[in-house]
Amino acid sequence: MFTGLIQAVGEVGAVERAESSARITIKSAEIASQIAQGDSVSVNGVCLTVTSFDKHSFEVDVMVQTLNLTSTGALVVGSPVNLELATRSQDRLGGHIVQGHVDGVAKVKGLSADKEWTRMDVLVPSHLMKYVVAQGSICLEGVSLTVGELDDAHDQVSVWLIPETLAKTNLSKKNTGDPLNVEVDVLAKYVERLIARGQDRK
Repeated sequence: MFTGLIQAVGEVGAVERAESSARITIKSAEIASQIAQGDSVSVNGVCLTVTSFDKHSFEVDVMVQTLNLTSTGALVVGSPVNLELATRSQDRLGGHIVQGHVDGVAKVKGLSADKEWTRMDVLVPSHLMKYVVAQGSICLEGVSLTVGELDDAHDQVSVWLIPETLAKTNLSKKNTGDPLNVEVDVLAKYVERLIARGQDRK
């Protein structure tokens, strides 16, 4: 489990593609100094397993389904990536419950900034909009964010990014049209499942 509070922004050091997988090297001395082989790390919101590491970087293997269903397949050498280690039981849950199981790929629709905030308008896959509520939580590229506005007619979600978020994540590097991994609030999916099963048994 993760919280969506990014601990470091790493950089893709290498991408080795095979027929049904890819091995990605991520450079981050801060994260590499805290991990062990087999640990889970959120990379742009995708839960991946550390296969090897040294003092400066670590490697993860990514299956073809993950490459196809997330923005991970678009990573190239030099790409900045948001990183978060799995939450420990004694840690504060400062963001919201994030599983690292990406539900789909959203797209940056527009960006506008003033002195204090940057507004990011995001096009979300239509089948996921039912799980998003105003003032609720959404995870974009592994970052826990609060939904500011909803535009259901256009499948659009708007979030406001504070300078701290821009400084400590890769969202400051995003441009219009860029893909974003999106994970909706898992609680909404559980509620939907419970209601559906209850109706099935009537």
